[in-house]
Amino acid sequence: MSQAVAIEAKNLDLTFETGDGSIQALRDVTLGIGKGEFVSFIGPSGCGKTTFLRVVAGLERPTGGEVRVNGMSPDEARRDRAYGYVFQEAGLYPWRTIAGNVRLPLEIMGYSRSEMADRVNRVLELVELSGFENKHPWQLSGGMQQRASIARALAFDADILLMDEPFGALDEIVRDHLNEQLLGLWDHTGKTIGFVTHSIPEAVYLSTRIVVMSPRPGRITDIIDNPLPRERPLDIRDTPEFLEVAQRVRKGLRAGQSYED
Repeated sequence: MSQAVAIEAKNLDLTFETGDGSIQALRDVTLGIGKGEFVSFIGPSGCGKTTFLRVVAGLERPTGGEVRVNGMSPDEARRDRAYGYVFQEAGLYPWRTIAGNVRLPLEIMGYSRSEMADRVNRVLELVELSGFENKHPWQLSGGMQQRASIARALAFDADILLMDEPFGALDEIVRDHLNEQLLGLWDHTGKTIGFVTHSIPEAVYLSTRIVVMSPRPGRITDIIDNPLPRERPLDIRDTPEFLEVAQRVRKGLRAGQSYED
C-alpha cells in the first residue's frame, strides 16, 4: 500500500468465552487500510464485521495478533481522539436537541462554548441539517437522525470514521440519498472510513476497496480493489463496470459460505 497506513491488523484472532464454550469470532485477519481510503466490510451475519470494527475502536480486545490505529494501540487511539464511531442505531438522547446531541462529545472533551458552537454548526452543515439545530430527535425522520449521528461522530474532527451498518434499517430511497451524501462528505473531508454493510450494491457504490468475510470464524476471503471513478452518480450502478465488481463480491461471499476447515 503506497499511502500511509491508518489501520493495520496482523494475524488478528478473537475468541469469546461463553457458558456454552468458546466462540471464535475472528481468525488470522490481516489487513491494512490506507489514510483516506473508504473500505467496506461485507459478509453474512456473524462473520465478524462488527467485531473487527469494535476491536479497532478498542471496544473488544483481541486474543491474538495486533491492531494499530495511526500507529497506536486502539486504547491510545481512543485517548488521542483518532476516530469517531457511528452505530447501527442513531442513539440520540431524546431530551437533547440535535445541536445538543452533536455537542455532547465536545462537552465531555472540554471544548470552549464558542468552539463547540462553531464545530456543531460546521458539521450540521456538512450533513445538510442546518436549520434543525433546535429540533429534538423524535421530530426528525430516521434518515435525518442518522445524519445527526454522523455529525456527532465528526464533531471533534477525528481522522477516522468507523460506521457499523448505519443505513441498514432505512428504506431504499433514503438509503440511496444518504449513500450519495456520505460519498460527498468523504470526498470533502478526506477521512478514512471503515464501513460495515450487508448490501453488495452499497459496498460497491461507496468503497475504494471491499473486504469480503466468511462465516464464523470470521476470515477475509477476498479484498477487492474498486476501479470505479471517485465521482459516482447513482446510475453508475447500472454500468457493466459496477456489475462486474458486484459479481466478484457475490462470488467471494459464496466461496466463504462453502469454506471448510
